[in-house]
Amino acid sequence: MPANAPAKNPPEERLVNLVVALMATDQGLTKDTILTSVAGYREQGAAGASKDALEKMFERDKESLRGLGVPIETIGDWADPDDLREARYRVPTTEYELPEDIEFTPAELALLNLAGGVWSESSMSDDARSGLRKIKALGIPVDEPIIGYSPRISLRDPSFPLLQQAIEQSRVVTFSYLKPGEESPRTRRVRPLALVEYEARWHVFGIDVDAAGDRTFLLTRIVGPVTVTRESFDPALREGAGDRALRGLEDVAAHHSSLLEVNPGTEAALRLARRATPAEQGIRVPYVDIHVFAEELASYGPEVRVVEPAELRDQVIARLAAARDLNGAGS
Repeated sequence: MPANAPAKNPPEERLVNLVVALMATDQGLTKDTILTSVAGYREQGAAGASKDALEKMFERDKESLRGLGVPIETIGDWADPDDLREARYRVPTTEYELPEDIEFTPAELALLNLAGGVWSESSMSDDARSGLRKIKALGIPVDEPIIGYSPRISLRDPSFPLLQQAIEQSRVVTFSYLKPGEESPRTRRVRPLALVEYEARWHVFGIDVDAAGDRTFLLTRIVGPVTVTRESFDPALREGAGDRALRGLEDVAAHHSSLLEVNPGTEAALRLARRATPAEQGIRVPYVDIHVFAEELASYGPEVRVVEPAELRDQVIARLAAARDLNGAGS
């Protein structure tokens, strides 16, 4: 073999070496440091591979790892975020490690694996894929398999990927947002800090730049494309943002309660029972957004009846009536 022939390194070995290197640094590593010191790139360079070829290899590897759910963070120039010549890269260990005290029983692992199998690869979030890999890496035998079928679900909002990218890169985003009752959307400029799922719907939590305060936006109300701007913000703002967002949503839900009568054994009973408490007349279910909750209740049709509040009941009836008129059931 010629002396300058590129060294043969398995791609998967190079990817593992890259993840280990990026997890071992708090400050991040520059591209030049990675190409000259990380095993897999170092050997290719020593064997005569051009810098351009190595950089393209690194870009492919970086995107491959991100596609697998590894949260590679890019730390650019604060003055010019688009200038990546001296950018540093790292994997925040707090986002990629399971807590040391976490434990799973074989039955719990079986359920988690089944849950993971429900989601298609294209719609499963990076956090979910990363979590499944961490769980499998624990080495606990799953001796209680679950027999049945696993449906494929895709609930990814179109704005999700760009918002996720903006969070990873600590970039301000702009988007048009249409609130219920408003005739036209308003442009929002936001420092996105976390994407959270609540009541089976995705929300982006961040700082509304113009309002100078924390806000939570429902992804289904984002109208049109999300624009990731060149304006950056301090990545430290993301710390604990997901927990703050969920606490805020839970606080809102605690102040909005519905009393429902639900037919037992129905889909409505199954789905609503998970967040309900028994009541003398049916069940009590908290909710965050009356419009969103009314849409959910209307989708159950005759399986559920709203006792109170009256405003929620009216919202559900209006949606059912609109569906009836649209389908010509009343003619």
